[in-house]
Order: sequence, then C-alpha cells, then structure tokens
Amino acid sequence: MAREFTSVGVVGLGTMGAGIVEVFARNGIDVVAVEISDAALDRGRANLTGSTDRAVARGKLAEADRDALLARVTFAVGLDALHSVDLVIEAVPEHLDLKQRLFAELDRVCKPEAILATNTSSLSVTEISVATTRPNQVVGIHFFNPAPVMKLVEVVRTVVTSADVVADVEALCGRLGKVDVTISDRAGFIANALLFGYLNHAVDMFESRYATREDIDAAMKLGCGLPMGPLALMDLIGLDTAYEILDTMYRRGGRDRRHAPVPLLKQMVTAGLLGRKSGRGFYTYERPGSPKVVPDEQTPTTTEPARSDAAVTKIGIVGSGTMATGIIEVFATAGYEVVSVTRGAEQSAKVFEAVQTSLNKGVVRGRLSEADRDAALGRINWSATLDHLADVDLVVEAVVEELSVKKALFASLDEICKPGVVLATTTSSLPVIEVAMATQRPADVVGLHFFNPAPAMPLVEIVRTIRTSAETIATAQAVSATLGKTGVVCGDRSGFIVNALLFPYLNDAVRMLEASYSTTDDIDHAMKLGCGYPMGPFELLDVVGLDVALAIQRELYLELREPGFAPAPLLEHLVTAGYLGRKTGRGFRDHTRR
Repeated sequence: MAREFTSVGVVGLGTMGAGIVEVFARNGIDVVAVEISDAALDRGRANLTGSTDRAVARGKLAEADRDALLARVTFAVGLDALHSVDLVIEAVPEHLDLKQRLFAELDRVCKPEAILATNTSSLSVTEISVATTRPNQVVGIHFFNPAPVMKLVEVVRTVVTSADVVADVEALCGRLGKVDVTISDRAGFIANALLFGYLNHAVDMFESRYATREDIDAAMKLGCGLPMGPLALMDLIGLDTAYEILDTMYRRGGRDRRHAPVPLLKQMVTAGLLGRKSGRGFYTYERPGSPKVVPDEQTPTTTEPARSDAAVTKIGIVGSGTMATGIIEVFATAGYEVVSVTRGAEQSAKVFEAVQTSLNKGVVRGRLSEADRDAALGRINWSATLDHLADVDLVVEAVVEELSVKKALFASLDEICKPGVVLATTTSSLPVIEVAMATQRPADVVGLHFFNPAPAMPLVEIVRTIRTSAETIATAQAVSATLGKTGVVCGDRSGFIVNALLFPYLNDAVRMLEASYSTTDDIDHAMKLGCGYPMGPFELLDVVGLDVALAIQRELYLELREPGFAPAPLLEHLVTAGYLGRKTGRGFRDHTRR
C-alpha cells in the first residue's frame, strides 16, 4: 500500500511554487509554504490568493472551496517549519549549488522518513540527492506551469531512488488528478529534452533573419496546431530560464550543438530582455508581467503591398493528387476561375469527383451553401494539356515531389505562359531555386507551400529564392489573403519554417524511444499534457507517414549537415520493414487492432 501523505512542504513561492501549493491544498492536503524572508513570503501569498481569486471569478472554484483551500496552507519563513511534514518539494531557482545547499539543510531539518523532492526541469536529480544522507528518498517531481492546470507530472528516479518512494509519489500524483510519467534522471527528462531543441532552433531562425518573429510563430501555430509559437513561448518561460535549461542540457546531454544556446539568447539575457516578466523579450509587452503584446520597432507595418492580386483572376493548377485537389477547391471557392490540368481525361474525372465530394461535405456541414458549391464547380475548367494555361495569371504546380519532374514542368510552363505570370511550386522540401532556374523568368517563380488538407489548413508558406522579385512575393501575399490564408514569408531553405522545426523534434522523439528512455505512450502523454500539443510525436508520425518523415529528415540532414539531424536508425528500419503508419496499418503503433 502507498503511504498516505497528510502534510507536505513547498519551498519557494514564485509562480511555480505557489501553483504547487495550490495543487496540494485543492486536494485536501495540508501545506507548509516556506520562503526565505517576510517580503518573499508576502509575494508568495499574493501569488496564491491571486490565482485562487481568478479561479473563483471564472467559475472554476467556489468561494467556500477557495476559503477551505487557503485554510490548509501555513505560511512560514525558514526551513525549520518543515520538521514534521511527510514530503518536501522545492521550487527554487535552477542553480545546482543552491539546490544542493537547500537539500543538505532539508536533510537536517526533516524527519528521517520524509521524502525530499525537487521540481527541477533540467538539473541532475542525482547530483542534488547526494547532498543528503538519504539519496534513496530523493526524487524529481516535475510539475508544468501553470501547475493547477497542467495535467502532466514527470516523476524522475535516480539510480538509488527507492522503488517504494517512486510508487508512493506515483500514487500521490493520482490523488492530485495528475497523469504521471516515470523516467530516469537524464538531461531535460522527456518534455524539455524535446521542447527546447525546437525552441533553440526557432531562435536561430530568427537570429539569422530567415523569417520574422511573427511569421515563425504564426507558422507553428497554424501549421501544427500548437497553442503558442516558439518565440512567444520563450517569452512566457523566461529567456533566462530557457538559457539555463539549454546550457544544462548541452553540458549534461552529450554536448549536442542543437542544445547550445543560440548567441542571441545570451545577449538578450545579458541586456535584461527576459520576456514577459521584464516587459520585453522577442516581443514587447504592455508592462512587466503582462501578457499583452504592444507594437515596437519590429512590428510589421500595414502598408499596401507593392503589387496586389487585382490582376490575378485566372489560376492554373497542375496535378491530380490530394494536394492538387484541395488547392483547386480553395481557389474555386474563393471566386477564382480555375484551369485544372492533369495527365488525361480519366485523371480529370477523378479530381472532379474528389472536389465535388469535398464540396458536398461542406454543404452538409453548413460551411457552404448549395449555390456556392455549384458556383465553385462552375468556375473549374478541366484539361489534359498544358497549352490551356496560356492565358492564366498564376500557375500552381502540385505534381510528384521529384525535382526532375518539376524542372521539366516549369521549363514547359516558361514556354507556354504569358509574360508576368507568377509560377508557383507547392514543394515542401525541394529547392525552389532549382525549379526557378529551369525557366527564363526566375524572378516570377515562388514557393507556395499549402498544408494538407488545403481547404482546412489556414497556413501558406511563401518561399522566396534569391532571384524572386518583391512584386512576385507581394502578389503571393495578396492572393493568400484573398484565399483566407495566412501567408508567412521565408527563404528557400530545406523544410522552410514548419518542417524545419517540426521534423527534427519528431526525430528526437524517435531517438528517445530508440534509447529505451521512455515509451511511445509516455512520450506522447508528455508532449500533449505537458506542452499542450494537439498530438504526441508518435501519433503524428503515424498520421504523416514514416516514409514521408524519413524523406523530409534526409533532406534536412543533407542540406544542414548537422549530426543531430541525421535520421534516427529506428525510423529507417521501420520504413524498410514497410511499417509506414496508419496508411499501412502499422507504424509506431499497430492500427489494425483498433
């Protein structure tokens, strides 16, 4: 039987510590909340009462329950107040020497059977534990911010943590209404190990001026369904905290260069640009601690683009796959005349049927009227020859993802299309410049990377090459806006924004599984419950297709030559075995039994 915890101590009453106090007190456990001074204690009390008052105001907590919750909390200055508690959890700043000194003192103060826990998100629990005479009773209990809301807790065992202690803490997490994942003591644990490599990569993109902060954040929110963009999330976490976590992971995690903090991050921390808490980070906020972003010198202006889509009325779309079908629907429903070119009448008939079926679903779901559906279908002209693109204003190709095929197509379009026509490729990974140079008009060639399913996904990546003209980019932006899409502009680099940030994260998750550090279920739980992701990495890989993921990862590695981007061997083995995900019935999970 797991032990019954009747009282716990919490040391450090910042945002995280006060949140942990609230979690325990909400669940009927008496809490001794400790700080180092009266002033710090007052701030901690204000953090707790502010949080509970907001919960009452939002109808999430009854006034009587709030009063009962606060009555369970005893505030004290100094560690001596913790002499009789069953468990102590610390939430002090992420400095190893500070935590070691604290644990040595807790070891002296607390009763012999008390469990000592650290909420560290990146430091070695083992190194903290050896500061005590009871390392077998030391464990990591990593809550996520805000602790009262986030469901995940990472339970971190060291090589000497008692199995009974781990079992007791797991049972306690269940009592608190949390989902726990139990893991060993490794830099970053699950969530931070996967999250911070991605965040650091996003900072690198921004530092190199590959894309604006707004476009990087919009791309990941709209392209991946994430609750926040990476740079806004860094501001929320705190750039100083992010720097410490990355630096610790770099030193403890094998010195992977992707975890080495980007130089800009250190510069911003040194300059006091720490994010929301200081009022300025990657964005500028109304005041320190405010979530409201206000305009600054980097905020995009709202001036009219150099060229609009006024001259774009007729669109040519080449291809017959799922993406081409979706793009045809997007343009036709937005009011454009469309010329669909496929390889023959049979392919055109299939595309027509697919478009009609999708539009009919829109009618059934109330997104489209029958008249709008009929009008959209009436705007589409079906063809099996490229010559019918002679009078269009914009061509979008969505053919097979092979460079030779695309180059041959663009060479033909160059001969057929009238001067000034924008030629766009929907490639998700190939170099746009190579496609552009197959023509005599590279200034008119741009990448328009739609996301699948095109009618539903609100993002378009607008990819400029070093030869793309400003007028072509402006036209692409204007057309994207007319389609109701958010267009984000980026350079011609493998993966663009979304895939370049997403797939290394997925690859890291495969490496974590390959190393037997955790399970597919626990890793997926960690990212969904700890980071608010709509899908865990293995769920997403099975949906995308392991072969697609491997191809993209290979392209990223080939271009960037970063060892950390090399495809995980496990991913290659699964693809070789034909385990490609949902489309074959088996990937990281067996979908035939569901």
